Amino acid sequence: MCTVCGCGQGTVEGHSHEHGHGHEHGHHHHHGHEHHHHHDHSHSHDHDHGHIHFGAGAAGVSVPGMSQARLVEVETDILAKNDLYAQGNRRVLRALGGYAVNLVSSPGSGKTTLLVKTIEMLGDAPLAVIEGDQQTTNDADRIRATGARAIQINTGKGCHLDGHMVGHAMDDLGLQPGAFLFIENVGNLVCPAAFDLGEDAKVAILSVTEGEDKPLKYPDMFTAARLAILNKVDLAPYTDADLDAYEANLHRVNPEIEILQVSARTGEGMEAWLDWLRRAHAAKSLAKAG
Repeated sequence: MCTVCGCGQGTVEGHSHEHGHGHEHGHHHHHGHEHHHHHDHSHSHDHDHGHIHFGAGAAGVSVPGMSQARLVEVETDILAKNDLYAQGNRRVLRALGGYAVNLVSSPGSGKTTLLVKTIEMLGDAPLAVIEGDQQTTNDADRIRATGARAIQINTGKGCHLDGHMVGHAMDDLGLQPGAFLFIENVGNLVCPAAFDLGEDAKVAILSVTEGEDKPLKYPDMFTAARLAILNKVDLAPYTDADLDAYEANLHRVNPEIEILQVSARTGEGMEAWLDWLRRAHAAKSLAKAG
């Protein structure tokens, strides 16, 4: 189990190999060993059951049988390995002059619809897509229907993509120079916040149907994001959504976050989103040239 977020996603074990572009990736090995531990615990402590904090302690998560010190050690190791893969991905993107966006959100926010509309509006711009879901190829099939190249990563019980998975997908995609790489992460506002994929920016998509308090409930994700897209604004009049409250709560957790109000269905705000993408890509290219 991944102790960083408590999902069923394991750590990378085994040997590694070099790719032609300087990428190094480990191979996943799934072990079938089963360990049974029987512990009898008798607790006489007084607990306040009205408000339970499972994430108490230095590690921010609790796993039966593991001390907080050991959890911190394991989490640090997992994230350190992931960061090495992410750095490799970033080097490849920099060499290609590419720009990568990590799209993160809860399920049903409209990520795939937004991405399809984005691809259509970008026209002939070189781009590719990595789709992350626990199961099915539905989203990748929708992307491929636009004519764009897409690879589906199914994470099984895992609740997020990691740098290792994305590196292998980049190898298979064969990115063109100067391409946009869109990474649609697993629908989840918790786990993807902790894992760097080598992207240039995390973009958090928030639907007006989700509730104005979402940024306050899941602050890590919106703190890590450079841009928040408030999607489905065409539905705001029908849901009594308070768009000002959404923006205020986003700035409360991340004063520097940029915010765009968009409807991927009607096209409202889409030009502003494409302008943001083009400006970000150009700024990276200028920084590299300088």
